[in-house]
Amino acid sequence: MSINPPPLPSASGVSKPNHWRRSAGFVVLVMAGIALMLGTIWEPRAVPIPESFDPSLTLGDSRSETVAKVDQAIAREWADAGLKPAPQADSLAIVRRLSLGLIGTIPSFEEIRAIEAVAEEHRIDWWLAHLFEDPRFGDYIAERFARAYVGTEAGPFLVYRRRRMVNWLADEFRANRPYDELVRSLIAAEGVWTSNPAANFLTRTIENSNKEEGPNEVDLAARMTRAFLGVRIDCMQCHDDKLGDRWKQTDFHQLAAFFAQAENDLTGIRDNSEKTYEYRYRGSSEESPVAAMVPFQPELLPDSGDLRERLALWTTHPENKAFARTTVNRVWAILFGKALVDPVDDIPLDEKVPEALDILADDLIANQFDLQRLIRTIAATRAYQLDSRTEDPNLETVWASYPLTR
Repeated sequence: MSINPPPLPSASGVSKPNHWRRSAGFVVLVMAGIALMLGTIWEPRAVPIPESFDPSLTLGDSRSETVAKVDQAIAREWADAGLKPAPQADSLAIVRRLSLGLIGTIPSFEEIRAIEAVAEEHRIDWWLAHLFEDPRFGDYIAERFARAYVGTEAGPFLVYRRRRMVNWLADEFRANRPYDELVRSLIAAEGVWTSNPAANFLTRTIENSNKEEGPNEVDLAARMTRAFLGVRIDCMQCHDDKLGDRWKQTDFHQLAAFFAQAENDLTGIRDNSEKTYEYRYRGSSEESPVAAMVPFQPELLPDSGDLRERLALWTTHPENKAFARTTVNRVWAILFGKALVDPVDDIPLDEKVPEALDILADDLIANQFDLQRLIRTIAATRAYQLDSRTEDPNLETVWASYPLTR
């Protein structure tokens, strides 16, 4: 009778079956370690409940009347155009477009799960409260507004700090400072551009080769009217309007004269009451003094005070409808990707504007220029909550579907 010999040992002295068992055990341990590491890295983060969320205000606060007025005004446009609006989008689609408009990105997986745990009727207000408390909100909105105020270029290095201004704006938007106060801080700013970031609105216009001359009055007048009043009168620098509008060359330069006293020295931006503004108008052979005057509604201009302070108060006056309209139009453009009046910085003063624009502007004035309230109001309108999927491209023209944008 033959007897089978035992299995030969491997080179390491261990039989082959033991070798494979050890290898399999090692692989299991490695995979368990990787799984533990990945679980630690991607462990779901709890999304905190927004401190400012009040479910009792979701459906019953004073915004409801304004939202109803806007809905009715836009519905009349649909009826006049004979268009049937798109159906309402689902709440997660609305949450996504709010995120893209206010922080520039989409919700995370954890945030989506947190939203799904909120009652359907509260989701939009809950998510807005969450976004307003997110540091990314201030950062993103500050950049969007800063592009209107100072552009995107680096500007004069020694006297201009764009990033410092944007950071300051971010803090102001997060704190929900009344927008009229914020704008007055920019127009009437004094001091050094590093310690008073609002002064960068002025120093942005200083030329690198001519720092002692101070801010450029012409550039400031052009920036101010576009950014805060939605009026383009900068084309009137060299001549009267030739296209039948109301503007004259004198309108532009009388406005620029409000910035003439601003100068730059070692203490930063200061006003020199002895400085005057002179300009050679078209058809004149020499320069002449130009008195500071506003181009419309002069009755709103304060009679006394420093020139830039008076201009700041006139610009943001509650009865200066152009300021409120421009603010609404810019916020609408941020949320929709399209302005109510396009271009966003060219709203006619003497022509008819969309009824919704005036309704929202009146509400903004009545509520002390509260930008977060304005955003909540627009987000609650039917136009904002409509689906974007439609086979009729004409629906976008009257806000009967949510517009497709980049």
